[in-house]
Amino acid sequence: MKTTPASISLSALLTLFTIAATSAGAADKYKAPRTPWGDPVIQGIYNNNTDVPFERARELGDKASYTEEEYQARKKAAARPATQQARTDVHYETSDYGLSPDQLDNVKSLRTSMLTQPGNGRMPPLRKDAQARSDAARAKLQGHDYDSAQDRPQGERCVIWPHEGPPLRPVGYNSHVQIMQTQSHVVFMTEMIHDARVIPILKSRPDFGGLTRWQGNSWGHWEGDTLVIETTGISDKVLPRGANVPMGPEGKVIEKLTRTDANTVLYEFAVTDPSLWDVTWGGQFPMEVTEGPIFEYACHEGNYGIANTLRGAREDEKTKAREGR
Repeated sequence: MKTTPASISLSALLTLFTIAATSAGAADKYKAPRTPWGDPVIQGIYNNNTDVPFERARELGDKASYTEEEYQARKKAAARPATQQARTDVHYETSDYGLSPDQLDNVKSLRTSMLTQPGNGRMPPLRKDAQARSDAARAKLQGHDYDSAQDRPQGERCVIWPHEGPPLRPVGYNSHVQIMQTQSHVVFMTEMIHDARVIPILKSRPDFGGLTRWQGNSWGHWEGDTLVIETTGISDKVLPRGANVPMGPEGKVIEKLTRTDANTVLYEFAVTDPSLWDVTWGGQFPMEVTEGPIFEYACHEGNYGIANTLRGAREDEKTKAREGR
């Protein structure tokens, strides 16, 4: 395969990766391998599955990390078989699908939460005016959430899911992320939903010409060994965590990726929006190199079922009308 400044084959990356990993063992500080054009190599397939909760349990206060002993005790307790009960007459044995805690391939972390800011490891409250708008939006939908296909949540029809980002979040299973890298672009492809974000690498923020995308307008640049990605203009159809209203025009997500050793990339994120929160919130989690390939994730149940879902809602309405309810 011919190698050009704008692309690099996976075999070449793996060769660079192996050489750098071997020589880095003697170094005090890990030095990431370089692409032919000089950027740190972050391309690869990663697992970001974790048993670390997004928010810290309230009873832990400001405790940011567990001790090794506490971590092992939690891991042992979580290894008990789990059963999910959807209704009183339907049970799903999660172990039949490889979803019991002891079957999951988690990336080890001693952290008590993915969130690192605010210091309590919990989502900050919405501003009072934002909370009022969020409550009003929820109230407006109640009783009308089956009026049309547009009233159904985006995730139900697999249009977009929150974990795809920005910011990225571990999803629990099908939790691989593939990063593809050229001199001019970086692409994130999440296994769950099989979606891709194409991010240009530039020296300054570009003019997006008023174009808006579902996942916003992203651009990246290198700060030393760290890839920094800035995203603004996230679609009003994609709601941020904890809110029923979209981000405002000043909303921004900053993501950082840094290779910390031969097998790990540290992913960090920070979300700022003065129309929703008085403070920035953000966090981090490690992603570990894993074997590929990533297989196609096909999710269409909600699309196939939407006609029957709405038809059932109309029948319920007719029944209520007949019964005078």
